[in-house]
Amino acid sequence: MAHPDYKEARLLEEAFFRQRDAELIAEMRRREVAETRKKALSEVSGISDDGVLEQLVANDIHAESLVAFSLVPIIEVAWSDGEIQPAERDVLLKAIEEAGIPTNGVAYRLMEQWLERRPEPELLKLWEDYTRAMMRDLSADMGARVKQTVLGHARAVAKAAGGFLGLGRVSKREEKMLLALEKAFETGEP
Repeated sequence: MAHPDYKEARLLEEAFFRQRDAELIAEMRRREVAETRKKALSEVSGISDDGVLEQLVANDIHAESLVAFSLVPIIEVAWSDGEIQPAERDVLLKAIEEAGIPTNGVAYRLMEQWLERRPEPELLKLWEDYTRAMMRDLSADMGARVKQTVLGHARAVAKAAGGFLGLGRVSKREEKMLLALEKAFETGEP
């Protein structure tokens, strides 16, 4: 028969390890959630740099937010001259496809709606406000990469409908919109 003190010691030990196991399981789940979010962010943005993805997760930026963030500028450039050109439509749909956005997903359906009906002006204002806030939270290097990617897609849309036979020229309205989009990336900090 075991000594009674040993029984309490064993119970104490089991309780300690139950708590420690619970802490380890919670930490494992937290890491799993972070990895899942990083993977989702990578899929919708095309970003593969683990440090950049970790920074997005740390700043509580979700895949859905990033999708909206990346789609608003390109749709605004496309509509800046008052209509969507067939070449612009093709570029927009190709950009969505390259970003890994499924054709049966919400973001794709949203873009299809925006291609038919221009979004309300408040959407651009919200995008600008979100961009400024996000840029304040990101490192300078990451901010530059995000800006380059987003504006690169927007410029591709602008070039898609410009010039003779759609080659090489960006309209004045599209250029004006591109400049407005670029200003949104300025945080006002030196």
